[in-house]
Amino acid sequence: MLHSPRLTQLALSIALAVGAPLATAAEPAKPAAVPATEVTAKAPLPLEELRTFAEVMDRIKAAYVEPVDDKTLLENAIKGMLSNLDPHSAYLGPEDFQELQESTSGEFGGLGIEVGQEDGFIKVVSPIDDTPASRAGVQAGDLIVKINGAPTRGQTMTEAVDKMRGKVGEKITLTLVRDGGTPFDVTLARAVIQVKSVKSQLLENDYGYIRITQFQVKTGDEVGKALAKLRKDNGKKLRGVVLDLRNNPGGVLQSAVEVADHFLTKGLIVYTKGRIANSELRFSADPADASEGVPLVVLINGGSASASEIVAGALQDQKRAVLMGTDSFGKGSVQTVLPLANDRALKLTTALYFTPNGRSIQAQGIVPDIEVRPAKLTAEADIDNFKEADLQGHLGNGNGGADRPTGSGKRKERPQDDDFQLSQALSLLKGLNITKGD
Repeated sequence: MLHSPRLTQLALSIALAVGAPLATAAEPAKPAAVPATEVTAKAPLPLEELRTFAEVMDRIKAAYVEPVDDKTLLENAIKGMLSNLDPHSAYLGPEDFQELQESTSGEFGGLGIEVGQEDGFIKVVSPIDDTPASRAGVQAGDLIVKINGAPTRGQTMTEAVDKMRGKVGEKITLTLVRDGGTPFDVTLARAVIQVKSVKSQLLENDYGYIRITQFQVKTGDEVGKALAKLRKDNGKKLRGVVLDLRNNPGGVLQSAVEVADHFLTKGLIVYTKGRIANSELRFSADPADASEGVPLVVLINGGSASASEIVAGALQDQKRAVLMGTDSFGKGSVQTVLPLANDRALKLTTALYFTPNGRSIQAQGIVPDIEVRPAKLTAEADIDNFKEADLQGHLGNGNGGADRPTGSGKRKERPQDDDFQLSQALSLLKGLNITKGD
């Protein structure tokens, strides 16, 4: 299924071939089993239009200011045919097809950003964690108005992506506009992007945190391992987990199903509807519960797309999690990769997906249960007021508790200390446990 907003032709190698297309997993899907004779019978060839096409091609070859070979004209015609269907369908040449396959495995060359197109500009869908783009401060929603000084307005997605590609180590300057402000330059060095799709840690005792940056082939297994490690590190059953899907542009459909299944024991996860027989799919949860039913908060935002929305929608509809953050991106279509000859492929939109309750989030997105907008947290300096425990000769605690003088409550920095949405998610988990009487 793919991700990318209004977006894309090939979301990337500067980032990722826009979200691992594959309808089911990383293997390219086989062409739909529709007999050619049946298609011909129902839809006779438009001979008049084909004559026009041939005439246009002949006129271009004869009169265009520079010679153009047949291969170039035909490939451009194919690209135009796909690009005008919807923002996610595309013709993939050998390089594009290879990049798409690499993206699902988690390693590719580029800058580390997912991009799309909006109002003629190239728009950042989301930066990928621990990449040149994220380290340079590129943010979701930034408009890329220039690449190495050349304006991007009017360029196709493929053209922009090609310009952002290059040898590892070479530098590239992007001119960005953020929130309608003044354009500014960011210079990045291209790198081999090795994306670890799952990260996890204990936020504090009893409360775990799992972040999924994108849905790759092995993401489902990685989430299962992360849950097991959090349990082991905590030494006992967790009392809550935050699943962070913010700025996750999507990826492989099967991986989204596997992740949701780690938190569900029954019921529908997602289903798809399309015109061809093999696009009608239904995925349900199995009884195993890797999460042990612990309270769950899922964080989403405008950069959460496609596979992220499948997981969020399933957990919301099944009343398994509380969704917190801001509205998601709203990409509810499924792309299937159809291999062609000579290492080429079609990335074709073949279905829409629906949440368990029958919701299509296409162009609408998932609305969180609790809206929490981003905010900057600033810690006030501790005021070193004396406490009773600082006074010489103070009485001891009658219950045998240890003294707590000034400064004894200081702790090392934690992810939630400078992430308002995450801190609110953790507070909600604690509140749920208190109200349950745990």
